[in-house]
Amino acid sequence: MAGKAVVLLSGGLDSATTCALAREEGYTVYALSVDYGQRHRIELERARQLARRLGVAEHRIVAVDLRAIGGSALTADIPVPKDRPAEALAQGIPITYVPARNTLLLALALGYAETLGAFDIFIGANVLDYSGYPDCRPEFLRAFETLAQLATQAGVEGRGRFRIHAPLLYLTKAEIIRQGQRLGVDYALTLSCYDPDPQGRPCGHCDACQLRKKGFAEAGIADPAEAGLASASPAVLEQSAGALP
Repeated sequence: MAGKAVVLLSGGLDSATTCALAREEGYTVYALSVDYGQRHRIELERARQLARRLGVAEHRIVAVDLRAIGGSALTADIPVPKDRPAEALAQGIPITYVPARNTLLLALALGYAETLGAFDIFIGANVLDYSGYPDCRPEFLRAFETLAQLATQAGVEGRGRFRIHAPLLYLTKAEIIRQGQRLGVDYALTLSCYDPDPQGRPCGHCDACQLRKKGFAEAGIADPAEAGLASASPAVLEQSAGALP
């Protein structure tokens, strides 16, 4: 048995696949989601549903309001870019980058892991389909491993070595989707949109929506989330949107 692992579970496609991969590797999964004031906060309800479906041992949601800092289209009153051309998606750092978000998320996961006696942390970082985020790079993940060892009681006392797992790091979105399909991930429960409507329906035009659409097309698989939204009644959609505290 691989032992305990903390998995950052956002409610999106990548984190759901990462969680399923951690389970396949034999880890007892403790899922952590973060309510950081993101405009697509409905993803937290999706994370709850996915945690139940994926059979995690425990799922916690921690609130840290990054709207107090702002600086991102996801946490401030800044328009989310829509319909950007494909060549623009891999150039520069987009306005949807949230300052220090992955550093914060991994720090919270590290604290949670230390309380559990766990040394393995999983994150759905990816550099191929979308390389604009500096905190998704392998250099950052390696540096955080070093920090984790130096900044914790467990690390300093030599109880174990913290490992940051990013199993999707070099996979295309299509490869990620195929992995998830193999593992039985219910992608109908996932939300990848940066700017969903009040009912949780994806905009279809932001960078995340475009990458998801491209991934399913290249994988040759129909996106079950689209089918689910098409068949859901307005009452069901309203219930989903109102499920968050």
